[in-house]
Amino acid sequence: MLIRDAELHDGMHADVRLAGGRIAALARRLLPLDDEPVIDAAGRALSVGLHDHHMHLLAYAAALESFPCGTPALGCVTGLAEILRIRARQENPAAPGWIRGIGYHESVAGDIDRDWLDAIVPHVPVRIQHRSGRLWILNTRALRTLGIAENERTSPLERVCGRLTGRLYDGDDWLRSRLAPTLPALGRASEALARMGVTGVTDAGPRNGCKEFEHFVGERLSGRLGQEVLLMGNAELDGCADREGVRRGPTKLYLRDAELPDFDDFCTAIAKSHRAARAVAIHCVTVAELVFATTALRHCGVAGGDRIEHASVAPPDTLQLLLGLELAVVTQPNFVFERGDAYLCDVDAIDLPWLYRGKAFDEAGIPLGAGTDAPYGDANPWAAMAAAVRRRTCSGKPLGPDENLSPARALALFTTAADSPGGAPRRIEAGAPADLCLLDRGWEAAFADLAAVRVELTLKDGRPIWQR
Repeated sequence: MLIRDAELHDGMHADVRLAGGRIAALARRLLPLDDEPVIDAAGRALSVGLHDHHMHLLAYAAALESFPCGTPALGCVTGLAEILRIRARQENPAAPGWIRGIGYHESVAGDIDRDWLDAIVPHVPVRIQHRSGRLWILNTRALRTLGIAENERTSPLERVCGRLTGRLYDGDDWLRSRLAPTLPALGRASEALARMGVTGVTDAGPRNGCKEFEHFVGERLSGRLGQEVLLMGNAELDGCADREGVRRGPTKLYLRDAELPDFDDFCTAIAKSHRAARAVAIHCVTVAELVFATTALRHCGVAGGDRIEHASVAPPDTLQLLLGLELAVVTQPNFVFERGDAYLCDVDAIDLPWLYRGKAFDEAGIPLGAGTDAPYGDANPWAAMAAAVRRRTCSGKPLGPDENLSPARALALFTTAADSPGGAPRRIEAGAPADLCLLDRGWEAAFADLAAVRVELTLKDGRPIWQR
């Protein structure tokens, strides 16, 4: 394939030839070979394919079959209730299927529970996931569908005064065991990502094991999954050998401020991962979690590829803890836009300047990459880049404006190698993999409004996986 007259990152216009899954040549002018497909870029920007360094691909695939029920998709109690009623009317009354909602936040209708859902949809099983990913809310019909009796005491469901509230905290494994055990097909999710120029993802699921690994391999072999995948997960992955397009990633270690693990046990988990030649990726959304994680890594020693996920709140003294550890931080700038208005209401004022920082990590020399955390965030990396530049909430309020990045730096958050977030951005050069995306405008216009960028063509290994 020959891509003619593409604008590269440095402003140079060039023809780019692809062959054997790689960039074979680039020059001001290349003559087409016999029967060679030619794409006329017409001066539009050509980028390396984007890599989302932190998302949940299986959950994203499931979310595409669900409906969003949190802000800004819905902004009021009436809106959520009406959507639930509409969805319920679409089900077969004799054998209703599940209604699955995602992204709920209390700003829509407060702390909803089983009784609230029953008043809206009593006859169809409903389960709604909080945007944190840690809470499911189920109605009575859902409890019955799962085989839960009111007097059952063995389930992890919350009870208040002995009665089930319908709330299930940190119970994904239990819920999955009660539902159909099949993993979702990834074709629709892959196409949605390809439309945005994404050629690779890091799946950050802490429960990923051999079953999930083989599922990704199967979806790649079937052609449904066009992106390459770096798969985080549990210790089961220690025994999985890399396959074409699917590689074993870091061990995901999950910290919770309310119940931090025993320090020695946590250090043992880090050491075990390192002995298996795997890095660790530690989930840290609070200051306490970040302090705990960095202290443990200083004690155990850091291995190549070790990383901090989120670093959601990082005041200046925590940057000092990160310095010298050679850890990458993988942030989610899209949350500044998507959740910023809720943060302004809910987060302590003293912490607001330190939310999802950008420039401070750069200035301190701490490697910084980014992911969208989809489906818990919007999967569009261009919107995330725009949020890193603008640092404004959905309503337009500034949030940590001193942490803004340049457009080029925001792009670089998504253009490094899968195993090197915060490393050197990949380049369009001879011999490099032909993982590319052609934009609908030149670089000057793209950098002026990253959120408006649309992708015309996405190539993985020189093969189109999306073309407008």
